[in-house]
Amino acid sequence: PLEYLPRFSDYLGREIFIKRDDVTPMAMGGNKLRKLEFLAADALREGADTLITAGAIQSNHVRQTAAVAAKLGLHCVALLENPIGTTAENYLTNGNRLLLDLFNTQIEMCDALTDPNAQLEELATRVEAQGFRPYVIPVGGSNALGALGYVESALEIAQQCEGAVNISSVVVASGSAGTHAGLAVGLEHLMPESELIGVTVSRSVADQLPKVVNLQQAIAKELELTASAEILLWDDYFAPGYGVPNDEGMEAVKLLARLEGILLDPVYTGKAMAGLIDGISQKRFKDEGPILFIHTGGAPALFAYHPHV
Repeated sequence: PLEYLPRFSDYLGREIFIKRDDVTPMAMGGNKLRKLEFLAADALREGADTLITAGAIQSNHVRQTAAVAAKLGLHCVALLENPIGTTAENYLTNGNRLLLDLFNTQIEMCDALTDPNAQLEELATRVEAQGFRPYVIPVGGSNALGALGYVESALEIAQQCEGAVNISSVVVASGSAGTHAGLAVGLEHLMPESELIGVTVSRSVADQLPKVVNLQQAIAKELELTASAEILLWDDYFAPGYGVPNDEGMEAVKLLARLEGILLDPVYTGKAMAGLIDGISQKRFKDEGPILFIHTGGAPALFAYHPHV
């Protein structure tokens, strides 16, 4: 659904809408299911019996991949890292990590995902040697095929807004880049007057920009479309680093929970919403028109970040 947030809008003095991809239909929801529709279908087409992917211990993507594997009767192997180096029991065992056990996911730990594509291929080779037929899904499901899920989402958003609201700005968390790049391609053609802002959750603009642009161009090539829209990124809100909560992000989490009963998370959507709130305060948006926030999910991670919550 796409909803208006009346109390939050009154609080900020601006019309705020929210795209509720946190309520997609499996495993407590999230944006990765849109990507997995394409990726899992490709895995089945190739005759795979195992999905392999990677992420942090509290990865929303890994949780949703494991759920899809269970739904389709596939094995799932997950390569996990502890990016924040914590020994906190909640982080190591609760939230998304708890759900991986429920989905009967085979867990492989590594010191760090320094070269995830190569590490996933090495893992796939080992899994194949055990007699399985693996299909590798990149971190975040973020390749040109997976990102088609968010080109499709852009079409859905345009249809939902048509004749109802003229969205001036769209705000999304920008991490593995697939959601951001897919929206960029779709919205350029479907809602060209709307600016798309990616709030980074792990990298500076200098590091994130080429990831989004490269994927934007790969998607456009796949669809035989042009992709000339400027990629806009704000990198002021992810410090001190990926997976580490900050005060502004946690305040945004609490604010939306208390005003609208909607749950954000400390890693992605909380920081992206902190960017939206500050962007209004600092007049960073192109005008004072309605803003659409893309809620990519992640609420299970709240249980891993006590006592920050």
